[in-house]
Amino acid sequence: MDKLIDKLIDIGSEFGIKIITSLLILIVGFKVCDIVIKIIKKGRGFNRLDKSVQTFLISFFNIAFKILVFITTLAHLGIPMTSMITVFGSATLAIGLALQGGLTNLVGGLLILIFKPFKVGDWIETSNGSGTVKEITTFYTVLNNLENSRIVLPNGDLANTAIKNNSHNTERRLCIDFSVSYDNDVDKVKEVLNKVIEKEEYVLKDKEIFVRLTNHADSALIYTVRVWVLNENYWNLKFNLLENVKKEFDKSGISIPYPQLDVHLDK
Repeated sequence: MDKLIDKLIDIGSEFGIKIITSLLILIVGFKVCDIVIKIIKKGRGFNRLDKSVQTFLISFFNIAFKILVFITTLAHLGIPMTSMITVFGSATLAIGLALQGGLTNLVGGLLILIFKPFKVGDWIETSNGSGTVKEITTFYTVLNNLENSRIVLPNGDLANTAIKNNSHNTERRLCIDFSVSYDNDVDKVKEVLNKVIEKEEYVLKDKEIFVRLTNHADSALIYTVRVWVLNENYWNLKFNLLENVKKEFDKSGISIPYPQLDVHLDK
């Protein structure tokens, strides 16, 4: 009995030491992973890569390194590598079947990096939200919208949906419609609109400027203005035109009508 107890104590001590050292390997390994990731981020070659590729690779390396640390920890506990590989392979297959969406997102992330429909820093619009791309990770793309809210979109969905990239081209065409009363002279309205456009510093004057009456609506005539602007000045120009056109219309006596409805009573 004494020998049995001593044997159990020896086994327990040995196993306890293995558990403690394994925990140390796990903790230190994760810390080393963080350090390695930081070193990679500071590398010159890495910083030459596109921001989109950087965020994706960091996310991928972080997952891969931590899986490697976990496998090393299991090996230290004495679990045979062949058995571990078999179990890991079976688990990967089972998880893959259970989480097909995750694999779809991984493939979607790779497609985004290869075909580059957008990159980090671009302002994009999708059916599920719009904003500035902050990160493209292994499984998700992160946006910040105008309210500075964080939007997380699955890469698989982004790779299979229509995306409007407002930052791709250096120049954009701004199109605005203005409603004007039927009582106002057409040439005078166009003259005022052209006058406002001429004063706008953000308008690219060497590009085509379009100012025409484009529609006879129920309560107003619709005048369309189309001008070219540098991408970074798009919103400034839009808000300037909206404000300054209203001011000039007021100075020139050009009225913007409310919706109207004529009712005829039959006696």
